[in-house]
Amino acid sequence: MSQERTSFVRLQRHVDARGSLSVVEHDGSLPFVPARMFWISDVPKEAQRGGHAHWTCWEVVFAASGRFEIELDYGDRSESFVLDRPDVGIVIPAGVWCDLRGFEENTVCVVLASEEYDASGYVHDKMAWRVALEKEKSEKRIKDG
Repeated sequence: MSQERTSFVRLQRHVDARGSLSVVEHDGSLPFVPARMFWISDVPKEAQRGGHAHWTCWEVVFAASGRFEIELDYGDRSESFVLDRPDVGIVIPAGVWCDLRGFEENTVCVVLASEEYDASGYVHDKMAWRVALEKEKSEKRIKDG
């Protein structure tokens, strides 16, 4: 698991009288080459998405349209962000717990993932996730002396 801090990705965005075009290219702007892309839409106002961490997969999450809040929990601290621009995504390293909420009507959330889908790569039990983080920290302290 990784506990690197979260960063943002800014995509190329071209705007003219016809609208806006945001571009994802393999130009080094992402911290990985995407193996999978999916989107979330039609989320009821009070519903939440996410509610998990990935053991090894990284993700970049965008609000392709609309607006929603994302909360990231690193185990030692939490941060919340509002995503509301199609050209700005948030990088979620493996090992970070993620919750999505506060979806406005007609919001579309697009996710680029570093790995193909594998159900065994998810942890949905927050207590098990915390235990795994503590074990990893303890092993690192022993290794580092």
